[in-house]
Amino acid sequence: MRVTLCRDPDGLAALAPEWARLHRACGTATPFQSHAWLHSWWLSYGVPNRLRVVLVREGDRLVGAAPLMLTHQPYPVLVPLGGGISDFFDVLLDDDRAGPAGRALTRGLERLARTALLDLREVRPHAAVERVHREWDGPTRRRADSVCLELPGAPLPELLQRLPGRNARRFRAKLRRLEALGIEERTVPPHEVAGAVGTMLRLHGMQWRGRGVTPEHLRPRFAEHLVRATSQMVRSGDAVLTEFRLGGRVVAGDVTLLSAELAGGYLYGAHPELREQKVDITTMLLRHDARQVTESGRRVLSMLRGTEPYKQHWRPERVVNQRLLLSGRTTAPALLVHLARLDARDRLADAVRDRLPELRRRAERLRAAVPWSAGGTG
Repeated sequence: MRVTLCRDPDGLAALAPEWARLHRACGTATPFQSHAWLHSWWLSYGVPNRLRVVLVREGDRLVGAAPLMLTHQPYPVLVPLGGGISDFFDVLLDDDRAGPAGRALTRGLERLARTALLDLREVRPHAAVERVHREWDGPTRRRADSVCLELPGAPLPELLQRLPGRNARRFRAKLRRLEALGIEERTVPPHEVAGAVGTMLRLHGMQWRGRGVTPEHLRPRFAEHLVRATSQMVRSGDAVLTEFRLGGRVVAGDVTLLSAELAGGYLYGAHPELREQKVDITTMLLRHDARQVTESGRRVLSMLRGTEPYKQHWRPERVVNQRLLLSGRTTAPALLVHLARLDARDRLADAVRDRLPELRRRAERLRAAVPWSAGGTG
């Protein structure tokens, strides 16, 4: 086993063919570990001279990889490529050589940990990086991270059986509404992806206008990344882009990311007129995603991060991502400081969350007490 470190973005770009083979050879890999996703993310979000990708080869065969980037907080911290717009992080290990490749990758990461912490967020249960965590020769900590919701990869009639009778009847009525309106689904071919992603993002902005859209989803760098990554992933079979049409017009778009185990709806956009026509967008998308996951034989239909109420209707399984923190002996003091900062941030977030209801009530009383005139001044 030979361990090397890639710091050159051109070197990362050149890894595409062998990275794709390794991605397919790693059973725990998710779409967020594909080369198309990570390299595109680096082009949009990477910081010069901060790329750190640990590679393990056996002979000429790539059998392990850990895609990371160096940050300063203010001490050096290695964080995953993919950042906050990726729902899962993992390293890649060839399943046939996972034992020796995992040990070699761990030794390579431990060398990096002599001068920097590793803060690995959004680690899905049973991820390949858990092998690194078990074999780590140094201080480690584990914390709960985001909650994801998952359904089994089953046809929609089976998913409806998870619901109480009254709810199931309501969702069947919503499905009949979709059929009555004649909403058509169209899989976008690779050469049309760029334009279709642009349309989907425009609809996404319209859909969430005034309702707290994620700011990053409206930024040019995100659009550039999603167009670039999705175009390649549709071509390689790691993503599907679907348009929903009504009367010949595109009224919604949905990007579904695929790996060997799961399919997950990453982002969608829907025209506000669908709600005006009593279309339940969640039902429309779930019908599509359930068909996608069953036809492709995947085991999991992931709703990815977040526990929004509309997801809870389907009684999904809660899956908690993990945050793995690893250090070397020399960087152990920085790990303690890092943990203290995280604890302080959590306490502050809890305090704000506890006060939100009272702050909202005060704001409502203030609005009710101010006599606004018709002209907008008071």
